[in-house]
Amino acid sequence: MDFIYGKYLISDNKELMDIHAVKGFLARSYWANKRSDEKIEKSIHSSVCFGIYKEEIQVGFARVVTDDATMYWLCDVFIHEEFRGRGLGKKLIEVITQSDRFKDLMGLLGTLDAHELYEQYQFNRNSERFMIRLPDYLRA
Repeated sequence: MDFIYGKYLISDNKELMDIHAVKGFLARSYWANKRSDEKIEKSIHSSVCFGIYKEEIQVGFARVVTDDATMYWLCDVFIHEEFRGRGLGKKLIEVITQSDRFKDLMGLLGTLDAHELYEQYQFNRNSERFMIRLPDYLRA
């Protein structure tokens, strides 16, 4: 699926993805900066991934884990620092949540600082209901 947004291309075509750029994005994030390159590569291989491209340069990324029947987990959403404030994150979330593949599924995500962004796309806070189990390397 390809979507044009001004001068940008939003695509789920993994052949366009710049894996080094994605690793760089995630290394600068608060949620994935402890992931190994191997874990990042495996997660990309096993997920639906969306990239945002200006010409051939990757400026954004999001990863979706799904069973394609009942739910999806939206994660690793990132816009390169130089391209923030242009509506790219909003458009990326809109494209994903309104896509034929995901629009009728329950969406889940975790965030410490972007609640207002996701609330615009009908994500609601629900900390009373969900639990998390961290792997050993993150519990230290």
